[in-house]
Amino acid sequence: MPTYLYCVVNPDGSDGEAFEVFQPMSEAPLTNHPEDGRPVRRVPVASQMQFGSDASRLSNKNLDRLGFTKYERAGDGVWEKKAGKGPPSIHRDD
Repeated sequence: MPTYLYCVVNPDGSDGEAFEVFQPMSEAPLTNHPEDGRPVRRVPVASQMQFGSDASRLSNKNLDRLGFTKYERAGDGVWEKKAGKGPPSIHRDD
């Protein structure tokens, strides 16, 4: 069930208190606050739905496939290549 953001409509038409409600998509939007009956409106928000996790999109295999190079810290001043093209390691100049 999705979570919807609602906002109380103040008497002057401005936005008041905001709150979230879990509702089935098939249910009509609320027009009144469920606890005290004040008028409310549903606030449009950007979807948080993502297809695939950040971990899968940023995997070494996927980064390599897309042409990115990734280095990870291997020690003090040493970085080792995990994906892509370039030298196998990078060392900090002392």
